[in-house]
Amino acid sequence: MKKGIQDHSQKKFGDNMRKRRLAMNISQEELSFRAGLHRNYISDVERGTRNVSLKAMQQIASGLETSLYKLLKDDENNGL
Repeated sequence: MKKGIQDHSQKKFGDNMRKRRLAMNISQEELSFRAGLHRNYISDVERGTRNVSLKAMQQIASGLETSLYKLLKDDENNGL
């Protein structure tokens, strides 16, 4: 995978994750508890500065009560 595509995907996942978290009105701390991940990890993923594993993406999606597909979708109207 080209670096630019990977960076874009990481950023899109983080942006969608943040939108969903804010729509649910929960903090990064609450999401970290729900997902079983450290709050700093959640923050890094939202900013697109952390390479995130598939397992962690699934944990985050579960914590946000949404599908991984919706968090990865590159569309402004993705139902978040």
